[in-house]
Amino acid sequence: MAAAEPQGQLRNLRDFLLVYNKMTESCFNKCVTNLNYRTVTMDEESCVNSCAGKLIRTNHRLMDAYVQLMPTIVQKRISDYESKAAEVAQKSLEELPAGTKGPSDAPDGMTGTPENPVIIDPPSQTVTGSSDRS
Repeated sequence: MAAAEPQGQLRNLRDFLLVYNKMTESCFNKCVTNLNYRTVTMDEESCVNSCAGKLIRTNHRLMDAYVQLMPTIVQKRISDYESKAAEVAQKSLEELPAGTKGPSDAPDGMTGTPENPVIIDPPSQTVTGSSDRS
């Protein structure tokens, strides 16, 4: 699990840098009109502040909506998955040959669990556990 955490952090950093770069490019293209000066003019500075502020507020609103909607989306995906799994299970039971009960059918004379079967010897009707067998 420790290996997944740094990858998640790298993905978050990459996502942040993509948003930051898009915001920077958008505001630069919108606000910087004259490249003849080394310093930023007052108009450019106020435009960049306004542009960046709008984009940051928009990003916060989108993230708030995402945080509120995500649990509902995840729950819907889980219920869809469970209903599809139930349909597949029902379909596989319907396709079994007649006379079988399902995958838990045990051969004659055997009961118990697959990990610890109990075998009933037909001639003597004695019960032996899997640990008693040689």
